[in-house]
Amino acid sequence: MILVTGGTGGLGGAIVETLAAEGARVAFTYVREEARAREIETAIPGARAYALDLRDPRAPGELVGRVEGDLGAIDGLVNNAGLRSDGLLAFTSDEEWERAVDVNLGGVFRCCRAVVPGMVGRRRGAIVNVASLSALLGLAGQTAYAASKAAVLGLTRSLAREVGSRGIRVNAVAPGFVATAMTGELPEDVVRSLRQRECLADGVTAASVAATVAFLLSDGAAGITGQCVVVDAGVSA
Repeated sequence: MILVTGGTGGLGGAIVETLAAEGARVAFTYVREEARAREIETAIPGARAYALDLRDPRAPGELVGRVEGDLGAIDGLVNNAGLRSDGLLAFTSDEEWERAVDVNLGGVFRCCRAVVPGMVGRRRGAIVNVASLSALLGLAGQTAYAASKAAVLGLTRSLAREVGSRGIRVNAVAPGFVATAMTGELPEDVVRSLRQRECLADGVTAASVAATVAFLLSDGAAGITGQCVVVDAGVSA
């Protein structure tokens, strides 16, 4: 059984759909979009929605208990939930900085902490953390976001070393620009700038990122851990 955080967005929804299509039972989380979550439950057999506030330190642990009670042991975790934080560093408030770090990094930390003990006991499991190309290349106006996502990569590598001997793999994906509701508010000139270095004409789709996530969770990736797979249509080539 696989737990996906942030399952109602464009990328999260694609991940849920892809995993369910491959036969997995999927629990996914939402914050405010309950109506959308129920639509996904109806449309995707094997998917079940749960509310989760990543800023509540106790919530991930309580969620894992509910999910495993309902659906069985969690063998896979996808830390997809997060928020975009835009603004130049000089104009970023302490509150904006702390919120980005708490959700994007703290949420990953708390969800990993909630599932790892069970995975260690069963001596199996796979975790995929969704980072961002911004963590590797940097992007003006996304200092807080990029810093929080870069920290996720450090967490990924260190946790992979902590739990590898127990049969647990921990990896990350770093998507480039993906057209979703989160990026839909960006001006056209910004989108053109983000995509100008892509080698592939079709760019990056949510489905292509979801397929990478599914692979990293699968037995096909049995020899891969502590890595960041970049899905950016060649921007970083």
